[in-house]
Amino acid sequence: MKQPTLIVLAAGMGSRYGGLKQLDGVGPSGETIMDYSIFDAIRAGFGKVVFVIRRTFEQEFREKIISKYEHKIPVEIVFQDLDKLPEGFSVPEGREKPWGTNHAVMMAAEVVKEPFAVINADDFYGRHGFAALADKLRSFSDSHDKYCMVGYRVGNTLSESGSVARGVCEVDANGFLTGVVERTAIARDEEGKIAFTDEQGQKVILDENTPVSMNMWGFTPDYFEHSERLFRHFLSSVETNPKFEYYIPLVVNHLVAEGTSTVEVLDTPDSWFGVTYAEDRPGVVAKLAALAEDGAYPEKLFS
Repeated sequence: MKQPTLIVLAAGMGSRYGGLKQLDGVGPSGETIMDYSIFDAIRAGFGKVVFVIRRTFEQEFREKIISKYEHKIPVEIVFQDLDKLPEGFSVPEGREKPWGTNHAVMMAAEVVKEPFAVINADDFYGRHGFAALADKLRSFSDSHDKYCMVGYRVGNTLSESGSVARGVCEVDANGFLTGVVERTAIARDEEGKIAFTDEQGQKVILDENTPVSMNMWGFTPDYFEHSERLFRHFLSSVETNPKFEYYIPLVVNHLVAEGTSTVEVLDTPDSWFGVTYAEDRPGVVAKLAALAEDGAYPEKLFS
């Protein structure tokens, strides 16, 4: 039974935070949110971590980030380069924006040959999601086209500082994904119910336990081949638009719709949190302090 690998999407760090210095410590001993993900992955039994970063901050990333983990779990770095495209394609004129999360995943194809999970670098996921993913991925060792994702209960993913965008999951009676629909401006209304406005301008109420995607996925290695095939199609159809991105849900929805792959939705009781707004930071600090106080995590993750 193969140990799964964890792919951490970290290429957006420099641009989103204005530099790695903004990856400031929010844990009791100065930990970053990503430190908690790596800690949870290690205790869930992941065998390796692959970071997808931008080449421009490799040295700083190695010094400030990788040095903490290298004696705890094997670590590799791959780069998301704008010009890393399938043969026959080149970067369209005017394109500066990265190609998106699924392009980032594809960068790890040469170093990942076992079932793998994918997460964002800047989200707190909680230990249950990593444990569920690791268990499921171990069961996929000799399978293909059997995928999974951790579906967070939407009520556990909201921000107190404003509305959020979430990939709302449509799930069949057997717990398999039938589609992910991106919904924006999800928030509690004046009655405390969770709601968003649909394309027709109608208010839609979401049940507290509706599963949403927080970009925590599990795949088998064949996903790389599907991604390459669909990326060619994507590039052919959007070459003229400099802003379109190749997102993971775009690929997953396609593979599910054509019947190529199945995606099992795994539930977690944990609350997701992150710094969506600057005002979120004090709340994140308080939540991590409370988790350490309760014994869910040690005061210092990596010594």
